[in-house]
Parts: sequence; C-alpha cells; structure tokens
Amino acid sequence: WKAVLLLLGPPAFSTTCARPAKDRRLRAKRAISERQLTRYFVDQRKVRVVGGQGGGGGRSFYSEPRKVFGGPDGGNGGDGGHVIFKADQQMKSLSSVFPFYQGFHGERGGSKNCYGANGAHVYVKVPLGTLVKEDGRVVADLTQHGEEYVAAYGGAGGKGNRFFLSNENRAPTSFTPGEPGQERVLHLELKTTAHAGLVGFPNAGKSSLLRAISRAKPAVAAYPFTTLNPHVGIVHYQDYEQVAVADIPGLIKGAHQNRGLGVAFLKHIERCRFLLYVLDLSEPQPWTQLQDLKFELEAYEKGLSERPCVVIGNKFDLAQSRINLPLLRERVAERVIALSALTGDNLEELLLHLRELYDTYVKTEQSRGQSPVKW
Repeated sequence: WKAVLLLLGPPAFSTTCARPAKDRRLRAKRAISERQLTRYFVDQRKVRVVGGQGGGGGRSFYSEPRKVFGGPDGGNGGDGGHVIFKADQQMKSLSSVFPFYQGFHGERGGSKNCYGANGAHVYVKVPLGTLVKEDGRVVADLTQHGEEYVAAYGGAGGKGNRFFLSNENRAPTSFTPGEPGQERVLHLELKTTAHAGLVGFPNAGKSSLLRAISRAKPAVAAYPFTTLNPHVGIVHYQDYEQVAVADIPGLIKGAHQNRGLGVAFLKHIERCRFLLYVLDLSEPQPWTQLQDLKFELEAYEKGLSERPCVVIGNKFDLAQSRINLPLLRERVAERVIALSALTGDNLEELLLHLRELYDTYVKTEQSRGQSPVKW
C-alpha cells in the first residue's frame, strides 16, 4: 500500500483545499474599480463625540498600628480622555470615520494619596483638507499633516477627601465625583487639497491626462462621468519637488445649481491653488467650453475663475483638433497648450509650465509669511 500511495502522489484534497485560500488572497490584492471605489469615498460625515468622564475622588483615612488617627488620604480622580481629530496625509477619505467616539474614562482616586490615572485620548485620523463644522459654523480647518483639533474635552477628575483637609476640618469625609466629558455633534466635510485642479466637461480627457503625467490610475472609458470621485496624482520633478494634481469629476452646465454631480465636487476645486482647464479640441467651437466652465466656477464662488490657470487643448492627435487650435488661440487670452494625453505628445510643455505655476505659488506664500502646502 505504501508503494501504491507513493505512485499516486499526495491526496487530491490537499490541493483543492489550498486553492480557495490562494484565490482569496489574489482577489484581495486586486485593485478595486472606480465603481467600487465610490462606495468607499466619503467626503461628508456627521460625528457625535463625547469626552471621557473624570474619575471620582477617593475617600479613605490613613490607619496603621500606633497611628490610628492618621488623617484623610483619599487621592483625586484622573481626568477623562479627549477626542482629537488629527490630519493624516495617508488618509484619502472620511469612510474610516465612525459616527460616534468617546474618550476613555479616568480612574478613581485611591487610598494613601494615590491619584487615579488619566483616561487615554482617542485620536481620529482624517484626511488633509477636512473642515470641522458645528451648527453650520467652521470651528477647525485641518490642512497640514499632523495638525490636531480637540473635538471633545474629557471631564476633570473629582477631588478626594484629602483635598478638603484644613485646620477647621481635620477629618473631612466629603469628596466629589468626576465631571462628565464634553459632548458635541460635529459635521466633517472633506475638500481635496491639491496644488492644481483639472477642470473640464465629461470626456474631455482629464483622467487620461492625469494617468499620463503621474502614477495615479483613475478609470478611463468612452462614456461620460467615468470619474465619480476626485483623484489626486503626484507629479515628480528631478529636484524632488512634488506637485499634486487633482482630477475633478466632469462638470456640466448648471453644475452650480446642483445639476449632474453638482456642488458635491465643485467644492473640491476651492482648495486648488491654480487651475488647468482641459478642453476637447475635436469639438466644434472649443472656446465655448472655457466660457461655460468659468461661468460655473464664478457662479459657485466669486473669484474662483480668476485663479492662475492654463488652458489645455486635449486630443491634438485628431485632424479636427489641428483646425480648431489656431481659432482657439485667437479667442482665448490665457496660454493654450495643445497636447494629446493618449499619445503623450507635448506633455513636456505642460510639465514645465506646471512647475512655473507651482514655483510662483510657493514664492507668493513665502512672501506672505505662510508655509506652502507640500506633498
């Protein structure tokens, strides 16, 4: 029988049992699609935060042989822990933020003048560009990595009977309980923080352009509204400077009135320091696209369309685009860069001008005494 088993090899069930586990690991490593990503991308959250309750004060009297009346020795209770929002550049969405957080409670004071331990703080990681609002009023704007905001303070610890010792009261028996923690209901709103924002109508080639100049992998397809949430790609330069470019979902006429994807993604353009208008050169009269885009931005927020910008004429590899390019330059006052995100033609001119816009932004921020956003 041993010889037969050696000829037949190991049992068949050993391979079949291992195969499902291997398939699960392979499925876990696959990148999720754009459609699946929309379920995980969250830019608004309502969070209830409660600070930890302070520990009560202790009530005890010191007593040992030959020292019966040693006096009060009840220690104070520990303070409750805070709930703290902390900006983290690794976080890209509010999907990991839970609707309720509470700090840890402080411990009760003990005998022999032992103070109770303070409750641990609860840190909630949020993405850069998170606004914290309370009753419609902005109370915090977390834009720098490591920036913190105390959302709810923990309660103070109670006083032990040792605290109430005085010449008039040599044997106090009173003590105080710990105070409850602060309770608040906050609204978190994410506005993507990037140096440049790609603004254009659906199917203008914004996602293809972001793929061409960075390592970001937004979905690309031949139908409108392929991009359903903002993507941020990083453009690397030889001197180790990094410029963040955000792919904003396509806008349509009336977007400021919540048509199409509406104002849900117009707000992500507010954080962009300069704008890249992406136009489809193959469409008739492409200069009208620029007029409509600026109108939507200005209707949403006054002055938004006046930020430093450059006009990108995409799909230059098509014959109709070569005819429309000189007509576009005649009717547009801004600089026009004609390129093809599909073939990679003339991407160098865009990258050089993008660096010029970034350097101008850095010098402007430094002249104002402010620190520019770094990636």
